[in-house]
Amino acid sequence: MNIKTGFSKCLAIAALLCLSGASHAAITVYTTEASFLAAVSTPGVDTFTGFSITGNTPSPINRSAGAYSYTAAANNFFGAGTTANPWLSTLFANDPITFNAFTGTVRAIGGNFFGSNNSGMFAAGSVTLTATDAGGSVTQTIVGATTSSFMGFVSNGPITSLVVTPVQPTSGFLWPTVDNLTLALPGAVGPATQLAFG
Repeated sequence: MNIKTGFSKCLAIAALLCLSGASHAAITVYTTEASFLAAVSTPGVDTFTGFSITGNTPSPINRSAGAYSYTAAANNFFGAGTTANPWLSTLFANDPITFNAFTGTVRAIGGNFFGSNNSGMFAAGSVTLTATDAGGSVTQTIVGATTSSFMGFVSNGPITSLVVTPVQPTSGFLWPTVDNLTLALPGAVGPATQLAFG
């Protein structure tokens, strides 16, 4: 092989690598509900209406958020919050909640993520979220989460899962808790807090 032929092959390989890199999905992270909603279209929200806050609910559960449906999985669920405003939580503190099996092409997921105690009431603490699409995963931690703490993820490809994990305190326990889970499609570009490539 002469130098010219070798150089041409290198250029062709480089072009293929660039093309394959361009096909990877990217996830944008939003830390306010307003910026997330400005970046999506046709959002559907699950407020967990009808979810039991007084007993154990076997996992997985199938729920809907507007036109979208999804599965939530943990070892078992136990409701939190109040009858007027139920939240999704787990029976065991160390269990993460995994959202997946989305119908429709869900490319955006967000909501209020925080912790609760063994009575299902709000408890101060931090939670870690991991969103995954075909290109990889992005992990963010909400430090000192409150019931109004919001985080959203928007991808240019289908989102395959979101995992919510409590950061256990040095003493006691914290249960992962979710309210107002929002599924959507990407829409207009909004101001992002962070751009992460999968």
